[in-house]
Amino acid sequence: MEYKLEVKVGLKHGVLDAEGETIQKSLKLLGYDVKKVDAVKCYNITVEAKTEKEAVSRIEDSCKKLLANPVIQEYSIRVL
Repeated sequence: MEYKLEVKVGLKHGVLDAEGETIQKSLKLLGYDVKKVDAVKCYNITVEAKTEKEAVSRIEDSCKKLLANPVIQEYSIRVL
């Protein structure tokens, strides 16, 4: 069966988000009153698996090995 999953990867609380800060400053220069910007990557991944649990497990493993740096990043997985 085919499963579509959304993976969001962002920095952990307390880690400097230089990209988010740059975007926030740029938005303010353009006249937008923005309190905070968090830069987050979003991956939409389609996998073949027997069960939803297997699909999530496989993507969880890929997050640990490739998609996220566990030292400074956190991630969430959602089945679409």
